[in-house]
Amino acid sequence: MATSSTAHSPVRPVAATATPSPAWRRTGLVLSGLAILFLVADAAGKLIAPETMIANTPPLGLPATVSFYRLLGTILALCIAIHLWPRTALLGAVLLTGFLGGAVAVNLRAGMPLLSNTLFGVYVGALMWGGLVLRRPKLAGLLGLSRSEE
Repeated sequence: MATSSTAHSPVRPVAATATPSPAWRRTGLVLSGLAILFLVADAAGKLIAPETMIANTPPLGLPATVSFYRLLGTILALCIAIHLWPRTALLGAVLLTGFLGGAVAVNLRAGMPLLSNTLFGVYVGALMWGGLVLRRPKLAGLLGLSRSEE
């Protein structure tokens, strides 16, 4: 009778773990919280004080109108809300990844400094996805991040 090599192994791959350890969950919540904090601050600035955002934003090639900035803030706020609801957190992460990718592209096109301005969206996205994977270990397998035991 053939048995699986992982049947007797005390170490399970991350993707096979149904619930995260308390330490992983706390770390995931902290990482997610940091990402959401940055995103909420950006959305709030665009919604509450678009004139200030326009005045303090270098020329990026985007329309410098209050209505455009409010539209961006609304889209970002909706994506954040979708991500914060546990049942749709994965969809929200995908939507926010698209939003952040657009921010990276706009900053790159405008010639902004690479490591600070341009890649900031990548840093926020990494925090967001890292936090989500630590809170939901099954996502590691879906994303190809788990160790395969062959």
